[in-house]
Amino acid sequence: MDYEKIFSQSKEEKIRGRYITLEYIEPLLQKLNSKNQLQIIGKSVLEKPIYSYQIGTGKTKILLWSQMHGNESTTTKALIDFLNFLNNESELSNQLLEFFTFYSIPMLNPDGAKLYTRENANMVDLNRDSQNLTQPESNILRKVFEELKPDYCYNLHDQRTIFGVADTGKPATVSFLSPSYNEERTINADRMKGINVIVRMNEVLQQYIPGQVGRFDDGFNINCIGDTFQSLGAPTILFEAGHFQGDYEREETRKFIFFALLSGFIAIYENVIVDSEIVDYMNIPQNNPNFFDFVYRNVRINYDSSELITNFAAQYKEELIDNKILFNAFIVKIGDLEDNFGHFEYDARQKMYSDFGNSIPNLNQKADFYLEKDIEIVNGLVKV
Repeated sequence: MDYEKIFSQSKEEKIRGRYITLEYIEPLLQKLNSKNQLQIIGKSVLEKPIYSYQIGTGKTKILLWSQMHGNESTTTKALIDFLNFLNNESELSNQLLEFFTFYSIPMLNPDGAKLYTRENANMVDLNRDSQNLTQPESNILRKVFEELKPDYCYNLHDQRTIFGVADTGKPATVSFLSPSYNEERTINADRMKGINVIVRMNEVLQQYIPGQVGRFDDGFNINCIGDTFQSLGAPTILFEAGHFQGDYEREETRKFIFFALLSGFIAIYENVIVDSEIVDYMNIPQNNPNFFDFVYRNVRINYDSSELITNFAAQYKEELIDNKILFNAFIVKIGDLEDNFGHFEYDARQKMYSDFGNSIPNLNQKADFYLEKDIEIVNGLVKV
């Protein structure tokens, strides 16, 4: 299977980067609406339309939703790419459309997407509202779930750049989870269905990002939507789109999410199951929050009239300014970084630190400084 070729033919070039709002995807969904597949299924807190897009005539029903968290847009891009693929009338897409009915909600939280926040307009995390159902967006998703009665649920998210794959020093570019349905984290037949699909997706992704697939923590929280749907008997798969080297716009990760979606549906279609699935699933290393965007090692500082060698780390803060996401680096940790990695690492070789009037780095300050007088760091990066 030439996943690269299929993706290049399906990629929606009109959306890219991190800031994806309803205004960006509405015309794309309208373009795909050749047979009235697009419906408005409700309104957000700020009265923005929430769309569903349904395609396929098969008996196996798939419910997919993205941007439950407004600032998690990578899977929205990949989902639009996948909808493009389903509409390309190829032999493979036609086979999948005969086998599946795909019911997608490309943007569950349009208010949060516009504001670039995790929460909705009422500052509620929709992924902690699956029991109380206090928000209109939560109720829309729950109503769809109850009426559709899906065979599989796909819960599509982004995760921060802090996550690596165990202690390997590799970023968790894509992570999966078949959520728990009880406190004991029991694996029943429904949860096993999700595990089977994850194992197949991981096998494909290892060909492209070896060692960069993680397994998300399966601690049970009934307030989370995945745990709730799993507890109600619907096999659920959590996707977490993470960091690929140098890819802060998440365009490479977008591609790997597309690969995962397509390969997973092919696996269900072909019913490829083997006895060792649970072993293979548990062998996917767990996510570990051991990364920073920048790590500076062996930096000489002048502290209290004494010279010391230390390490420190900086992390990007994503800020929405004039409808653009700016990545501004701030110092977040100073001292022992033995168990941490950086997406950018710099060995200062005991060069002396200085910034604008300070001889030591301070927490929460911008990552703008000098090493001796010949190396200038601006917004975390060495200025060339």
